[in-house]
Amino acid sequence: MMVPGPRNLITDVAGLQVGNAADDALKSGVTVLSADAPFTAGVSVMGGAPGTRETDLLAPDKTVQQVNALVLSGGSAFGLAAADGVSSALRKAGKGFAVGPHIVPIVPAAIIFDLASGGDTAWDTNPYPGLGSAALDAASADFALGTAGAGTGATTVNLKGGLGSASLMLPSGYTVGALVVVNALGAATVEDSPHFHAAPCEIDEEFGGLGPKITFNAAKTPPTKLNPGSATTIAIVATDAALTKAQCTRMATAAQDGMARALWPSHTPMDGDLIFGVSTDATELKDEVADTLNIGHAAALCLSRAIARGVYHAQKADGDTHPTWQEKYRP
Repeated sequence: MMVPGPRNLITDVAGLQVGNAADDALKSGVTVLSADAPFTAGVSVMGGAPGTRETDLLAPDKTVQQVNALVLSGGSAFGLAAADGVSSALRKAGKGFAVGPHIVPIVPAAIIFDLASGGDTAWDTNPYPGLGSAALDAASADFALGTAGAGTGATTVNLKGGLGSASLMLPSGYTVGALVVVNALGAATVEDSPHFHAAPCEIDEEFGGLGPKITFNAAKTPPTKLNPGSATTIAIVATDAALTKAQCTRMATAAQDGMARALWPSHTPMDGDLIFGVSTDATELKDEVADTLNIGHAAALCLSRAIARGVYHAQKADGDTHPTWQEKYRP
């Protein structure tokens, strides 16, 4: 039986830390995943409109084998500059890939479009490098969910989105976790109801305990924002099992099923849906076939739950364009 870790966060994978930084006036922010040591990473991209930095080097045939941090950011293309702030801070700390006498931090990043979330975007200097370094500095095993970090300005079609996380401990001894910024073109809830699409995956009433909506028309065309550039859900799934880059990529690919279960529709031409897969290489695989299968399954379950938790924990703020789940269904 799989059970959540003690925090029910991605940081139940030992050695991982998450930091958030946000600008409330901007209604945007940055979330950074870092670790005690460089870690192995892969990536799966299934959305039609991704915004990324340094994801090509995560392919199994590329030279660099490990990364120093991963960045999830608001701000559309401007948010990719958050990785500059993270890289500068890591270089100052002497962390990165050694190239002769030089240290080059490896910091892949992905962004969401939240420029239409109601914030003040009339800035002269790009705020995201500063938000990136602040998020790295705030990295901890404990962190806020909902309207926090890169989830600050996130929305779905009918509700505020947010930052979500969840974890599972497997009978085999491995831990798997997920971290997600829910900014979907579609919906995390079923029709005009408080029931989450991810309800069959819920554990211990972690997002309301309402269960599935028993009667609804699954063949009905789901509502969407249908505004170009207004969406994207980006995530990280992680494990302490020792995985190669190829196996991390396969774990991330399996986790895409978790996104499709929790968000209707997913992987659309207007979403940049992307999942990073991370291994801290702490525990060797005992049975490669069975272990990688179960880890991928757990990653998908964690991501579905993390998506619902991100929406469930969103908090109301001045100038919001969407209601929160809490104010709409539990006022």
